[in-house]
Amino acid sequence: MTETETDTKRLFAEFVVPNYGRYNVAFVRGRGTRVWDEAGKEYLDFGAGIAVSTLGHAHPRMIEAIEKQIRELIHTSNLYFTRPQGELARRLVEITDTPGKVFFSNSGAEANEAAIKLARRFGNEAARASGQPRFEILTFSRSFHGRTMAGISATAQEKVKEGFGPLLSGFRHLPFNDLKAVEDAITSETVGILVEPVQGEGGIHPATRDFLLGLRQICDQRGLLFMLDEIQCGLGRIGNWCGWKEIAGETLVPDTVSWAKGIGGGFPLGATWIRKRPVNALSGSDVDLCDLLKPGTHGTTYGGTPLACATSLAVLDTIQKEGLIANARDMGAYALQKLSALSGVNEVRGMGLMLGIELGAEFAPLGVNGKTPANVVVVAAIENGLLTVPAGPSVIRWLPPLIVTRTEIDEAVSIFAETLDQIRPR
Repeated sequence: MTETETDTKRLFAEFVVPNYGRYNVAFVRGRGTRVWDEAGKEYLDFGAGIAVSTLGHAHPRMIEAIEKQIRELIHTSNLYFTRPQGELARRLVEITDTPGKVFFSNSGAEANEAAIKLARRFGNEAARASGQPRFEILTFSRSFHGRTMAGISATAQEKVKEGFGPLLSGFRHLPFNDLKAVEDAITSETVGILVEPVQGEGGIHPATRDFLLGLRQICDQRGLLFMLDEIQCGLGRIGNWCGWKEIAGETLVPDTVSWAKGIGGGFPLGATWIRKRPVNALSGSDVDLCDLLKPGTHGTTYGGTPLACATSLAVLDTIQKEGLIANARDMGAYALQKLSALSGVNEVRGMGLMLGIELGAEFAPLGVNGKTPANVVVVAAIENGLLTVPAGPSVIRWLPPLIVTRTEIDEAVSIFAETLDQIRPR
């Protein structure tokens, strides 16, 4: 360990709140799919900041966009109009191929907060007509929707809730991919259904086509909002601009979509798309769903700054121009094939470049002293120069930048296989 590394860790120990379980490495530089630590050691980055660094590190198109915008205008507040925000909103609406509007924020948790608040407001509109409050949102086992109070209340993972009670009421967790459970759970208080098309933190579990189409049908029949959390799986990662379309086809249309992570390529940004559709079936009002959040009902200081939006536009343009959606689909299929053949791998789940490697039972003995088998593998892979991300006790996520090549996948598979051999219980 170098003196610089020791100094960095000392700074964190003394001044940074210890809410993250950080790995024993400090990074200083990145280029493409690679990063370097303070000692100069090189790593292949197949975590991409947890599906954030869409274009890898220091992509020239991002650098150009940031440098250009930072010289013109960084921030004004949302009391004023700025062109980049309007352009990005239009681009995101075009991606959905459905009329709507976009609210901008800073993160995935905030994007989901906006969707949740919209659902509550939608339910209150319904109450004006029926006299019956509607506020409950249905979510699913293993789900993850952020770490705000509403986010952890919506999340069906006890580990994120511990010590933060009482949680917000109005959320119920149901079995994933189980339409019968959804039908049985709906009451007069239900207002919406929130689902990840591909669950990320929960271990990389894709929804089935029938499940997503069935949820849309149920929402239409019962007057509910169909809300998608595409924070990790959206905007190209699984081989489509819209994850739900990759799974269920072009005809499926949600009512809200939450995006973040890769939308800014590493620059903080969240977005909530809201469908343009009248809510008068419930409330007797002729207002559109995308106009329910009127001035004063919701906001955020840094959401949609000129700098963030110009950066995001560059990311989306680059995905388009460099054919990265097709690359995500092709390289993901190649990686899945290679990983599935490894000894010690029980299953590889996922789509595109959002893959979950489930370890075989032989690695279960590694889960001792508060460690999980997945974390032991991730730490060992770091030592060998490969960055990955755990997703539950026995699943390792591969979330490389969308620019990844076949040669880099071969290198990562080789390192991963070597890592499994090194730590395999004998």
